[in-house]
Amino acid sequence: MPSNHFKQITRWVCLPAVAAATLGACSVDSQLDITDPDVLNVGDFNSPAGATPVRLGVIGDFTVAFSGTQDGVVVMSGNLADEVYSTDTFDGRLFPNQRTTNDQLDQVATAYRNLHRARVGASRVVPILKEFTPTATANIAEIYAIRGYSEIFFAELYCSGVPFSSEDTFGQPLTTEQMLQTALASFDSALAIVGTDVKIRSLAQVGRARVLLNLNRASDAAQAVNGVLTTFKYETFHSQASGRQENGIWNALSVTSPRYSLYNKEKNVEFLRTPADPRVPWAATTRRGFNAAHTNINDQRKYSRIGSVALADGVEARLIELEARLRGGTQADRQAVYDGLNALRGQWQALGYATAIAALTGGAPTTQAAAVDQLFEERALWMWLTGHRLGDLRRLVRQYNRNESDVFPSGPLRAPLTGNYGTDVNFVIPAAETNNPNFSGCIDRGA
Repeated sequence: MPSNHFKQITRWVCLPAVAAATLGACSVDSQLDITDPDVLNVGDFNSPAGATPVRLGVIGDFTVAFSGTQDGVVVMSGNLADEVYSTDTFDGRLFPNQRTTNDQLDQVATAYRNLHRARVGASRVVPILKEFTPTATANIAEIYAIRGYSEIFFAELYCSGVPFSSEDTFGQPLTTEQMLQTALASFDSALAIVGTDVKIRSLAQVGRARVLLNLNRASDAAQAVNGVLTTFKYETFHSQASGRQENGIWNALSVTSPRYSLYNKEKNVEFLRTPADPRVPWAATTRRGFNAAHTNINDQRKYSRIGSVALADGVEARLIELEARLRGGTQADRQAVYDGLNALRGQWQALGYATAIAALTGGAPTTQAAAVDQLFEERALWMWLTGHRLGDLRRLVRQYNRNESDVFPSGPLRAPLTGNYGTDVNFVIPAAETNNPNFSGCIDRGA
């Protein structure tokens, strides 16, 4: 990277206009000369003191991409799935909600750029950390893990064909499986260097298991989370120090005239129950959406303006283990999963819930299809508004042979919108990617 760029600001002191007929009537006042930094490059931080700022910068960029804007991973993926719907007037939010995405949607393109910024930034910063803070292995592992999560989100949100370019090289389009394999390598790198830091190790373990689950390797995924405590949690943090740092989920759903609102039961899961499930806190309001035709907008109560957001936690680890057990397909497996789901509900106090989560009743499902439905409903409630739902719906199609129309919102759009839902199950790669000569569009649009 080039070194610091500086610009010299020179103050010209001119005589009164009557005398200043030519440039010669002006003189340079050297006492007013200042040196002002123009651009700070990553190379400027190649020092022990600079390693921490660039590391924190990557974490900040990832937070923006994940949960820090109205159209981050959490909200955007929920909009295409069945967690939230758009109350906006912008195509970039309305079209995904209608399952009719295209490559010209500004909000989708912004989310795409933000994810790449975090991914590329992580790759750029790792060598700096290794050179100048080689003993801070947990910090290096954390950046590897953040890169892995960025790569997961490309695989879960977008069609296959996303190129992973670097700052100086155009990437080749990757299939969904190749994106996931790339993420797997990032998590492997994190685990190879993490050392004794339990929190960062658990972060990488859960991320690695999430990749393996997406690759339909459920048994391997369960092994990957071995040792992760149920009480483990890794969160992105927010503040009111700047708009960039605020909780974007709150900004999307909880302001006076929000761009989004909450689905109750658009497809298979009833989210907004009365009384509210402690995992899905919500409240009815009389607010209108950004498009005032949307009335009586319901509000989420999970996040505040500065509320932290779980990227990975021990609940996810237990749910992964239970899904692997369910793959056994026997009634004993279904009973074990049912009991495990109730055991997880019974740990509500240790997991930070003020209200008890009632146990499931009725006994274990007696068919595999019903057991899968129950497990994925529990995943939907435990991980509501955390960026998991779209990936889960796609897995139901890809791994459990469900029909797209039986999994994703389908049929007539909710009023005041008219028409019917489309058939998209992922986002189209934005048109800006056509600057890459290797890119020629989505490889396929399937789940």
